[in-house]
Amino acid sequence: MKDVIVGIGEILWDVFPQGKVLGGAPANFAYHVSQFGLNGYAVSAIGKDADGNELVELLNDKQLRTHIEEVNFPTGTVQVTLSGKGIPHYEICEGVAWDNIPFTDELRSLAQRTKTVCFGSLAQRSPVSYATINRFLEEVPEGAMKIFDINLRQSFYTRELIETSLQKCNVLKINDDEVKLVAILFGWDDHSEIEVARRLIKSYALDILVLTKGTEGSYVFTATDTSYLPTPCVEVADTVGAGDSFTAGFVASLLQGKSITEAHQKAVDVSAFVCTQRGAMPVLPASLIND
Repeated sequence: MKDVIVGIGEILWDVFPQGKVLGGAPANFAYHVSQFGLNGYAVSAIGKDADGNELVELLNDKQLRTHIEEVNFPTGTVQVTLSGKGIPHYEICEGVAWDNIPFTDELRSLAQRTKTVCFGSLAQRSPVSYATINRFLEEVPEGAMKIFDINLRQSFYTRELIETSLQKCNVLKINDDEVKLVAILFGWDDHSEIEVARRLIKSYALDILVLTKGTEGSYVFTATDTSYLPTPCVEVADTVGAGDSFTAGFVASLLQGKSITEAHQKAVDVSAFVCTQRGAMPVLPASLIND
């Protein structure tokens, strides 16, 4: 069986004024990775309700492998409003299914077959999912790629949570807003974004740090090198899921043997396309997948 690539954490409905679309950063990541022919899995939980049933049906239609438990909490929803530039604002419901992902023997078995796992801060806001995510990370084989897509939302994070996650990852994905928040939390706010990024790499022995800055471009840092690429100018439908698709394109390319520079370019191209589409999980064109 092919190596497993897991996105673990929230899965939910992003509810826009014009209707709802499937979302949740780890699920977005797993879906886009799977479009590159990799063995992507979304790990989460849903409620025993119509929203949960519809969510599973849609994932099946997208042919995404999943490990999703049914629990006695409602399926997650997020109210999304967009600025005039397509930038989303989220109102995230609490006490939902993905706050209560159980750790099972089947999940342990999946972790032990996992080559790459992507997790964030949001699903660690509750004790149950926090424990499950961290047990999963402990079961992943040594040498696996562990990506912390920090994904700071509302007030659902603390310095302690961020530090704990940084100690357990070897790749960090962060955006320009998040790097400023981290700088404030860590008392580094007299440093530039690039200085903060380099300090994070050194302090937490990270292999790679990805910093996205919206229309201002993106950086990929290692201990010794820096890659910068501008952001393409596209007609933006919305930016929901753009960062997740960036991470997925980057990781998929690395796992397929591409260099960091090549993987960075792929990530930029994939996220630019996703910005031209509504919702976080559009089908990628063959030209993006096959080149």
